[in-house]
Amino acid sequence: MAAVYPVTDSARPPVGVRAANEYAARPMYASTVWLNDYLDPPASADEQAELLTRAGFPLEDREDVEDGNDVRQDFEMTSNRGDCTCHLGMAREIAALSGRTLKTPDTSVNPTGNRAADVVTVTNDDKEGCPRYTARIIKGVKVGPSPDWLAARLRARGDIPRNNLVDATNYVLFEMGQPTHVFDLAKLKESKIIIRRATKDEPFLPLGEGATEVKLTTDDLVIADADRPVALAGVKGGALTAVDESTVDILVEAATFAPVTVRNTSRRHGIASDSSYRFERGVHPAGIDAAADRLCHLILDLCGGELYEGVVEDGSAIPAPITVTMRTQRCRDILGVEIADETMRESLDLLGFQPKLEAGVLHCTVPSHRMDIVREVDLIEEVARVYGLDRIPIADTLQIRVAAPQARELARTAINNALVGMDFVETITHSLVSEKAADAFLAPGTGPLRVDDERAKSEPVLRPSVVPSLLRVRKHNEDNGVHDLRLFESASTFHAEGNAHVEHIRLGLVMDMPGHDEGIRPMRGVIQRLGEILHGPDATVEFAPIDTLPWLDAGAEVRLNGTSIGWAGTVADHVRMTFDLSVPVLVADIDVHQYYDAFPPDTTARELPHFPAIERDVSAIIDEHVRWQQVASLIESLKPEHLDATEFVTVFRGKQIPKGRKSLTLRVRFRAEDRTLRHEEADGAMNAIMAALADQLGAEIRS
Repeated sequence: MAAVYPVTDSARPPVGVRAANEYAARPMYASTVWLNDYLDPPASADEQAELLTRAGFPLEDREDVEDGNDVRQDFEMTSNRGDCTCHLGMAREIAALSGRTLKTPDTSVNPTGNRAADVVTVTNDDKEGCPRYTARIIKGVKVGPSPDWLAARLRARGDIPRNNLVDATNYVLFEMGQPTHVFDLAKLKESKIIIRRATKDEPFLPLGEGATEVKLTTDDLVIADADRPVALAGVKGGALTAVDESTVDILVEAATFAPVTVRNTSRRHGIASDSSYRFERGVHPAGIDAAADRLCHLILDLCGGELYEGVVEDGSAIPAPITVTMRTQRCRDILGVEIADETMRESLDLLGFQPKLEAGVLHCTVPSHRMDIVREVDLIEEVARVYGLDRIPIADTLQIRVAAPQARELARTAINNALVGMDFVETITHSLVSEKAADAFLAPGTGPLRVDDERAKSEPVLRPSVVPSLLRVRKHNEDNGVHDLRLFESASTFHAEGNAHVEHIRLGLVMDMPGHDEGIRPMRGVIQRLGEILHGPDATVEFAPIDTLPWLDAGAEVRLNGTSIGWAGTVADHVRMTFDLSVPVLVADIDVHQYYDAFPPDTTARELPHFPAIERDVSAIIDEHVRWQQVASLIESLKPEHLDATEFVTVFRGKQIPKGRKSLTLRVRFRAEDRTLRHEEADGAMNAIMAALADQLGAEIRS
């Protein structure tokens, strides 16, 4: 972390000038003179702007520096190019595109002191959040004003010089892109550095004039001594160990931190810095040592002192360089330009990829600072940048081939169209529901999944079913005077099962119960039609009674061609009251999406019947618990001659019907394939059917 230590200058910076690291970095501010420190021969401000814009970093703004000897330029940075949030990185781009020589900074150091490991210990308890942490010791420094050349470089960027020690850390940050930090060694308790997660509500006072103490969370990564946090990892140094005029011995930190950890901590506490800006874009562990050596070199030159022998560090091993290959013909095909293999090799060599050309394939070793290069197309983009994006032709026309509609899209459209045709209205609802709504629809053996986000507030649970979301929509419409409404939605549902998080896409259906007493048959009819769309006219839908779902009064397991696909039924009164609904509703939660990939179903066309049918209606009083499926199965088991179909007509319950029984009306259809049947031919089959209903189901035949 480059630090802000207000030692000698506490004045408020004027407009256009800021204290280094005082707030979050914006697009990269660069000094023309500073960039030329690394270029041979130097480039004018206009040429720098033209080359960097060509490299993909467009110029946003520019202004003359106050002394008139420099130009401050503001370049836009993409989030994947953390290597160019510094002068050396941008100079590297300019050198590659213009053929200039890149001059690297002097990082030579000469340790003359005792062993650093005898002075300080480093313990890294979170190698995921901090892949590598290094510490160096310098004793006997003298804090004072920075030399003119250093102060001029920082002012040219728009920053305020502080003192030689602080300015050195900021100089390295803006020179090499590696945030560093300097602790007053005398203020570190027991000379310990511990990288760990903060404890709940642990206090931390950040650096900066007017800074206030913050309460940390267990998700925050901190740099601590033996007693307390002394820095917010990757974001901000702490005031308690800041250097001042009396500082003599220092610990120099150079580390890297996980981008997501830094970003979350910065956003959580509203603290941002030039360091967090760079760590969020990625700092490779392999780049730490060169930046730390550069900083020690500057401190020894500017502040004096004695560098102790060795580096005290803890973390994971530095990842080995990765190799990415690029097919030269593939590059030509993608860019549409005939670029020679050797030209591609030279272009990538200029950018430091050490390319080796073998049989039309370039094998490139990716330098550690190019964390954005992971695949072939990334190298193709690099070739394009060096070649010149403006030189790549743009076709006036584009040939496209229209792909056939995907099966899943065809199925989804067919299901949605069918539901709309049955007067259903599609909804799009939020996946979060209240605790009460979620608990009402949790199946036995499952648990809720909660979102740890204060914005969720009263609805912090991911819905275990689409139905509670639809019931909330139904309530809203009821409050606005809408009656006889049908709703559907296909969406994800979530629940916990043991330690596993389970997510499925389900179809939810909600419909008002009709005024006449048909039970859940209207919902069965809807699902039957959906089954026929997915499986053809021979699809069979069964509703098997189930009493293990507490949110249903009359519920059934829904089976399509013998496979369970969900449940349907009447919402229980206590659940309906949870949503404050006055109307009884039928609901269903089914998985039809598993059949989408096989859509459309294989079906066989059949000729229409050549001869008329004979239909006979039967009304029978049966026990309430007897299901229609039992009646239909019984008739089919008799195998009546010429039986064509058995259809449900209606059911009646009233004063004329004994309690605990119901009147079922069904229709039996007979048809011969080769002739017209005579009515007396159906009489025998009907007599057998009525006798079986009476004997096996205890039915009282009314007609």
